[in-house]
Amino acid sequence: MLAALEGVGADPRRGGFTRPGFGREEATLHEWFAQEARARGLDVERDRNGVLWAWWDVPGGSRSNAVATGSHLDSVPGGGQYDGPLGVASALAAVDHLRLRGLSPSRPLALVVFPEEEGSRFGVACLGSRLLTGRLDPAEAAGLRDASGVTLAEALAESGLDARHLGRDQAALDRVACFVELHVEQGRGLIDRDAAVGLGSSILGHGRWKLRFTGQGNHAGTTLMEDRRDPLVAAAGAVLAVRAAALAVPEARATVGRLQPLPGGTNVIASAVDLWVDARHPDDDVTAALLESIHAAARAAAEAEGCEAVLSTESVSPTVHFNHALTSRLGGALGGAPVLATGAGHDAGALAAEIPTAMLFVRNPTGISHSPDEYAADEDAEAGALALADALQELLLLP
Repeated sequence: MLAALEGVGADPRRGGFTRPGFGREEATLHEWFAQEARARGLDVERDRNGVLWAWWDVPGGSRSNAVATGSHLDSVPGGGQYDGPLGVASALAAVDHLRLRGLSPSRPLALVVFPEEEGSRFGVACLGSRLLTGRLDPAEAAGLRDASGVTLAEALAESGLDARHLGRDQAALDRVACFVELHVEQGRGLIDRDAAVGLGSSILGHGRWKLRFTGQGNHAGTTLMEDRRDPLVAAAGAVLAVRAAALAVPEARATVGRLQPLPGGTNVIASAVDLWVDARHPDDDVTAALLESIHAAARAAAEAEGCEAVLSTESVSPTVHFNHALTSRLGGALGGAPVLATGAGHDAGALAAEIPTAMLFVRNPTGISHSPDEYAADEDAEAGALALADALQELLLLP
């Protein structure tokens, strides 16, 4: 199944895959998922927040007390092949394994695909699951703009959805008793434990913040160095300050992965610069303090250049601890798989405050993710799908 997706969103410039949320590539992958699900006799529906649901119903039963599994199909720019699609393909493969075993579920199973998990287009991670749970204001969401100025409302309309209907879907949440997400590991925990599959314990608290530096746009040749108010110089100082701030706090991570000077000409002194900060720490108070120190350093760097710096929040996700009882039960079903924390955000984390959630991780021998170097060996991917089938079987036979 993963091989069938290799032509969708292949990025010749960056390498890897670029599949922005609510874009053409993600839509193509959603169509692929719907076809695969229907080929297995599952009933597919798309909800008002753009989330796909594929149902394995129980005879004569209602869609309540359901077990759910799935992931996402969008990507970061130039991302790897496995982040998101491995979980979706494994969910479909798990259905195949369970049917081969002759399983007759006692409760329904839902395969779920969340849109715009990466937030690479509209800037808000786990956008679909945040809308579903009401963690994102619908009006605010509808007004989000991508780099081309297209609003989420406009992107939704192109895909047949109405932004006026966005928001918390209590009926959908009430149908689901628990959610299990399989994902390629985005680090080295399973390599170091010599294990193909592991269970998640928690997700580091994390967020995205935007720093805007404003100065004076001018001509690169006629403006003397001492007369400049260059926001790009201030932004460069802030990038170094972000790294220094994170290094000063144990267990902290802070990254500037995107920087955009305006207007962006080679022979033009920028008038403004936007840069985005990703910051993470297990203690949410420490994350907040880290951002305060970064903001102070950015203001100082701006002042030194005669510029201004303003910090705004795009999204914040507190530290999440997955449901202990559910994780323990799955650990028993999987024969004591190792349990490890992750520094990456996931839809399972966004759902955790509403329903019991758990995660399975599949070994990534490179330890690299959000990059074309991300990888999972075929035998490990198959081990993950079998482990997911075992986990789902344990839950589907419960009354």
